[in-house]
Amino acid sequence: MSSPSPATPVTGRFAPSPTGDLHFGSLIAAVASFLEAKSAGGCWLVRIDDIDPPREQPGSAERILRDLDRFGLKPDAPVLYQGSRTEAYRAAVTRLQERGLAFPCGCSRGDLPESGVYPGTCRAGLAPGKTPRSVRLKVSGEPVRFTDRIQGPQEENLREAVGDFVIWRADDLPAYQLAVVVDDAWQEVSEVVRGADLLDSTARQVYLQGCLDLPTPVYAHHPVALDGDGRKLSKRDGSDPVARLRPARALWLALRFLGQDCPQDLDLDSAWRWALAHWRLDRVPRSREAALAL
Repeated sequence: MSSPSPATPVTGRFAPSPTGDLHFGSLIAAVASFLEAKSAGGCWLVRIDDIDPPREQPGSAERILRDLDRFGLKPDAPVLYQGSRTEAYRAAVTRLQERGLAFPCGCSRGDLPESGVYPGTCRAGLAPGKTPRSVRLKVSGEPVRFTDRIQGPQEENLREAVGDFVIWRADDLPAYQLAVVVDDAWQEVSEVVRGADLLDSTARQVYLQGCLDLPTPVYAHHPVALDGDGRKLSKRDGSDPVARLRPARALWLALRFLGQDCPQDLDLDSAWRWALAHWRLDRVPRSREAALAL
């Protein structure tokens, strides 16, 4: 599984889910991914992760894109909507099944042990009385290793941590792990900068890339922002949308959270010029969570 060489043009991306308005935790991820790509002379993409219709909110994607534009975060190519890529995901599943690397599973979530680790019930064939519900990827017992540019060396034994994992859901939708791997490769994404709440998904994505003979991007997971009560800033927890914040103030807060010592009294354009000239990934705190001081 190869990583891009220093001579390879850098392509970064931000891939929000349209399940609510852009909140400050997502803005941090957008700023970090934008600056890491653009400060290296690369390009920055926006991809809408609209593969889970039951959780999506009408108009959310449009509001997210509008807020990104208001903050000066402009992608270098047309926005990709993953909901338009279903056939590519189906083709990837078919390829894995033809190689004997994936299998139909008749188990529901309620059939799993309390640990949540899949015990391989249908790996050798559907269990008696089961009908196909989802498709799972077979995992090996070999550890998956990668080096995160912020969090450092990582290692996970997928068989022990999660077991064979779902790549096509029982409700006939692609699983997140599959869609993100297929589209990172299709868009030639060379680096993924995102919140550390997704660090635990990365070993599965690296393993899946190997199964599909796809390149592995460089990964960097910044700390997740916590509110004053120690809760993650997220749409699910009802965090305030960034639309209520002045763009220059919000950008300064995001840069400070990411360890960048930006002057506080700059307007938005000046703050972006400063950030592009002074961005340093090695200044981002090496922790999985951090309190956001407003």
